[in-house]
Amino acid sequence: MQAPPPWKLEGNGYIFLYHFPKYFVEKFGFLADYQANRFVGDFVGTVMLVDYASSAVGSYQELLFIPGRLNFDKKKVFSISKIYVSSQDSVENGIANWGIPKDLADFTITKPTAKETIVEVLIEGKTFFKVHLRDGSFKFPISTQFFPLKLAQKLGDDLLITNSPAKGKATFAKLLNIEINEAHFPPISQLKPLSVLAVSDFEMEFPQPVILGNYFSEVKN
Repeated sequence: MQAPPPWKLEGNGYIFLYHFPKYFVEKFGFLADYQANRFVGDFVGTVMLVDYASSAVGSYQELLFIPGRLNFDKKKVFSISKIYVSSQDSVENGIANWGIPKDLADFTITKPTAKETIVEVLIEGKTFFKVHLRDGSFKFPISTQFFPLKLAQKLGDDLLITNSPAKGKATFAKLLNIEINEAHFPPISQLKPLSVLAVSDFEMEFPQPVILGNYFSEVKN
């Protein structure tokens, strides 16, 4: 199904904050050519694991990797280099609407206790990402007002810039265990996160992107 922007999304998830070393991103980051040439590496990167309860294409799950910021004409913005979702509609619309390079995977989410969550992500029945987390108790508001999430993605020869406002409630979470097959996702198990946040009851919007037509054909491969 076609679902043009804007999208309004609601759900829960986890945000893993890292400062990814340049060598790690170059070796494991799944960077496209246009990303590798512009990677700055001077700021935090993130892994996000999201369970969307509602969106323009219904509920689905998502796992993504943002290595850090990229430099476009002296403007530093984020970019997704690897992302999986559990919905084919999300795959097709993510690429068509925002240039987000989504791949399809299966997700399983289990709750051993009220505060613990285990998430597995699978391709062709084989797990390549498994994480076990325990949520804290104290919750506080979180918003992209203080940490703007502006994404730059390539679609054909165009550059798509999307500013995605979001807000919700967060608590610090403890990473109990993580297992990753680096053939399918960056092996963040090799690194220690700066912080892990469990985010609940969030609301996010993905609007129409700003499209810089023929950006890559004119300049700047």
